[in-house]
Amino acid sequence: IVVTGSDDHLWKMWALPDGNIIMTGEGHTDWLSGCCFHPSGTQLVTSSGDTTVRIWDFSKRGCILTLKGHAHPVWDCSWHSCGGFVASASMDKTSKIWDINSERCRYTMYGHKDSVNSIELLPFSNTVLTSSADKTLSLWDARTVISLF
Repeated sequence: IVVTGSDDHLWKMWALPDGNIIMTGEGHTDWLSGCCFHPSGTQLVTSSGDTTVRIWDFSKRGCILTLKGHAHPVWDCSWHSCGGFVASASMDKTSKIWDINSERCRYTMYGHKDSVNSIELLPFSNTVLTSSADKTLSLWDARTVISLF
């Protein structure tokens, strides 16, 4: 399975090797910047220039949740291995941890001096890795929102 974004703000999921479109997602109002499968493979998270993060459910064939809170485009997104949390990285110099069950931002991480370009959650831990246009990497403890270095 391959997921691609396009200029018309849609994403498409393709089956390999036959190349058939399995599903198309419509809802973002600007370019798509990132996507990540839920650990169970039943959902997808996407990030966009429209400042939002969206959760898509394959069985419902559509968007089930839009997360709003970044002030500028969101560059990247990632699922936690437990499936209950999503992380996002934004041009607004912050990254966020979203609680999917409560549908709200649990933590906002401040400290980068420029756009946060990527984010990754270490499996089975509370450690978050961010990279920034300020030419730094930061490791964070998601429970305390403190940079470990």
